[in-house]
Amino acid sequence: MIRNLRWIAPILFTVIVFSFVSSQDGKKYAIKTANTPVPKEIAEPIQKLLADSSVQLLDGSGKLLCEMWFRKELPTDATPEQLKTGVTFREVKQSEILGAIQFHVTMTDYRKQKMKPGVYTMRLGYQPTDGKHGADVSQFQEFVLVIKAKDDTRPALMEAKKLSDQSGESIDLAHPGVFMLWPNSTPAKEPTIDARAKGHWVVNSKCNLTIAGKPANGSIGIGVTLIGHSPAE
Repeated sequence: MIRNLRWIAPILFTVIVFSFVSSQDGKKYAIKTANTPVPKEIAEPIQKLLADSSVQLLDGSGKLLCEMWFRKELPTDATPEQLKTGVTFREVKQSEILGAIQFHVTMTDYRKQKMKPGVYTMRLGYQPTDGKHGADVSQFQEFVLVIKAKDDTRPALMEAKKLSDQSGESIDLAHPGVFMLWPNSTPAKEPTIDARAKGHWVVNSKCNLTIAGKPANGSIGIGVTLIGHSPAE
C-alpha cells in the first residue's frame, strides 16, 4: 500500500513528499524529500555535482535512518541508440560519483557489514568477474560503493582496485561497503521507494545524462537497495 502526502510549508516554500510502503511481511519504510543542504563534510568539488535536496529513508515509526543526495548530471558514453532504448550503468564509467549518503544510525550494507553513522560518498562499482561473485551472491552486478567523505575529496575517476580498497579501508573493513543497484528503467519524476522480494527495499531516483560535458537527451534511473542483504550472507 502506498500513500502520498504532499503539503507546502508556507514560510520555507518547501515541498515535502512522503511515500509510505508496506511489504508482505508487514515491515514499513518511507521516503521523504527535503531541502536539506549537502553536508559540509563533503568536499566542495563533489558538493558542486550534487542536488541541493535529499531523499530521506525513515522506518515505520518515522525515525530517520539515512539520507542521500544524488548527482544532478551523470556523464555517459552511451550511443544515440542507447539513449533511445535506455542507458544502463554499463554505459557509465566505473567509479563515477553517484551521490552522497549520511547514515544517521548504524545500518548494514548488502553484505551485512555495519555502516557507522557519518557522511560518505557514493561511487559506481561493478561486481568482479572472478568466478566468486555470481547470482548466488547478488541478483544484479552493479553497486554503490561508499567511502567516508574525509577520504574522498576529488570527483576524479579511480582504478577499480583502488576504489574497492579505498572503500574498505575507509570503513575499517576488508571488503568495500556495498549497496546493490536495482534496475530502474522507467524512473518516475519524483523519488519513490519499492518493497521487493526477499526483504529488499529500493529507493529510486532519476539523474540527467551528459555526453562530453554537454546535456544528453536522456536520463538514467538509480535504484539503491538500502534494506536487504545478499543471499550468500
